[in-house]
Amino acid sequence: MPYKETDTVKLYYTIGEVSEMFEVNTSLIRFWEKEFDIIKPKKNKKGNRLFTPEDIDNFKVIYNLVKEQGLTLDGAKKYLKENRKTVKHEMKIEKNQFSEIENKLKAIKSNLMEIRASL
Repeated sequence: MPYKETDTVKLYYTIGEVSEMFEVNTSLIRFWEKEFDIIKPKKNKKGNRLFTPEDIDNFKVIYNLVKEQGLTLDGAKKYLKENRKTVKHEMKIEKNQFSEIENKLKAIKSNLMEIRASL
């Protein structure tokens, strides 16, 4: 999946940042916003869309369903409607797994740094 993880946690992401994360055009982000009711960006005074981390998680699900699994938009909408609770639960589990993996990798890195320093 071409989604790129970032190190910083932001409260809001611009449409340009979201399109870069998923390597798609901004027009597709706007289109998905109209098509899927689970994406509700805030807008500033200027009218620019500001997406929350929850919106990003929803984009991950939509991207997976449409681009990777090949579902139609209607099929993705139906899937989300029928499985909304399980999708949110799966996203929480996935985040926890990433946190565990990240912690293990940090521990390995510190061990390797200690070994390198002792050489």
